Amino acid sequence: MNIVRENLDNGTIRYSVTVGEADYTEAVDKTLRGYRRKANIPGFRPGMVPMGIINKMYRKGAVAEEAYRAANKAVAEDIKATETKTLGDLIPSESQPELDFDNNTEHTFVFEIGQAPEFTIALDKKDKVVKYGIKVSAEMLTGYKENFLRRFGKLEDVDTVTKDEALTVTLDQPEMKIEDAYVGLIGMSEEERAPFIGKKVGDKLEVNVNDLYKTPSQRASILSVKEEELADINPNFTLEITQIRAFVLPTVDEEFLKTAFPEGNVKTGKEFDSWATAEIEKEMDRETEFKFVADFRDFLIRKANITLPDDFLKQWLFTINEGKFSKEEIEKDYPAFGDMMRWDLIERHYTQTLDLQVTPEEAQQEAKGVAAMQFAYYGMGNIGDEMIENYARQILGDKEQAKKIYDKLFERKIIAAVSDQVTITEKKVTAEEFNKLFEAK
Repeated sequence: MNIVRENLDNGTIRYSVTVGEADYTEAVDKTLRGYRRKANIPGFRPGMVPMGIINKMYRKGAVAEEAYRAANKAVAEDIKATETKTLGDLIPSESQPELDFDNNTEHTFVFEIGQAPEFTIALDKKDKVVKYGIKVSAEMLTGYKENFLRRFGKLEDVDTVTKDEALTVTLDQPEMKIEDAYVGLIGMSEEERAPFIGKKVGDKLEVNVNDLYKTPSQRASILSVKEEELADINPNFTLEITQIRAFVLPTVDEEFLKTAFPEGNVKTGKEFDSWATAEIEKEMDRETEFKFVADFRDFLIRKANITLPDDFLKQWLFTINEGKFSKEEIEKDYPAFGDMMRWDLIERHYTQTLDLQVTPEEAQQEAKGVAAMQFAYYGMGNIGDEMIENYARQILGDKEQAKKIYDKLFERKIIAAVSDQVTITEKKVTAEEFNKLFEAK
């Protein structure tokens, strides 16, 4: 076997590998014996087909396959032995000569693979990265406080319908009378709510229950009938209001604060505002930290100024995806892919030079955080530690998800390790301005 390695100007390595019979005959013979054991040819018992027939039928294909495999293996061994840092995978070169497996015993295969470029990242305090924070607006503070107060609110009787009260009513018509029926104005549109505004206990109005209760199941429940019986019921009723209740938030006074904060850390209205502001900032930390990490990563990519073998990588993407994406689609998405490759190189650089490691315990803790967020997304906030730990183990048991966990932790460690080498300036912006920062990318 003869291997010729050539470093090309476009950032790739070209391998020309010539294999002879000695390199593939043993593997070919083994493959053909396997074909013979499995061959099912009329006129011959299984496993008894003459090798001459097997050779005639399958040898050319076996030679092509095993010769290619031997050449590919030789290149992989050379890359490992020379500790060559590569990008992408080995693919056939466009300069591959025509192969003749009918007449030749020596076959030359030509491959190409990307070569990872050398680079340095020189950082100093003249380099600046902005760390954005979100200002807590009056509207955000008011909304957060109202949501918190709602946990302690209650329904109280009021005299008049004003907006979104809860009504207890009697529905009456000659055929039936339904007492203590519920009408919730909060779920209505302004138009649907309008006939009730200004009404008091004892007031009456004509209603159609098909409009008042939107689904058959609701109507059947209110009227105490089966859904299939609804068609025989006159939907027009006289509605009489018997009770009007409004959801009333508690007053932020000493008694409320003792109930809401039994540990005594919030004792005044001003302290309540400070506590709520801090809680909002905690909730926004995830978004602002995500933005900072993304910006710092982009800064390091620009600073490294890595030149990639773009033409090779585009061809590699097209080849490995086997036609799933057109060359035009790959071209369109390539800038984002290129930056991903650059970051991967930067991550490898810092991981090795700074000897950074992620422990299984750190990965488990991060996976638990991911699990808790997923449960919270579905409204399941009070999940036990055992269930979260079990789900975290499932996350880490999935190779793709585990890779994301480890990549994220390495990313954080890298930024933590090098951020003191540059100047981090903090800047507060409004939520609207913060969102526009993402749109601008």
